[in-house]
Amino acid sequence: MEKSEKPQLNRIREVLEDRGIKITWLAEKLEKSYPTLYGYVSNERQPSLKDLYRIAEILQVDAKELLIDKV
Repeated sequence: MEKSEKPQLNRIREVLEDRGIKITWLAEKLEKSYPTLYGYVSNERQPSLKDLYRIAEILQVDAKELLIDKV
C-alpha cells in the first residue's frame, strides 16, 4: 500500500454491492447525506460505532460483516 492510500477499514461497499443496494437508499434509511455515506463506502471516513450498528441493522447483517478482519 502506498503512503497516500488509506487503509480499507470497512466492507460497506462490498455488502451493498452483494445485495444490490444503492448508497442513496442507505443514506435515506440512515438519515445521512449522500456525501457522508459515500465517505463511509469509499473508506475516506469511518462511521461512528452507533452508525455502524445502525447500518448493520438496516442491511440485516452482523456488524462484524461490515468490518475488514485485518488491516
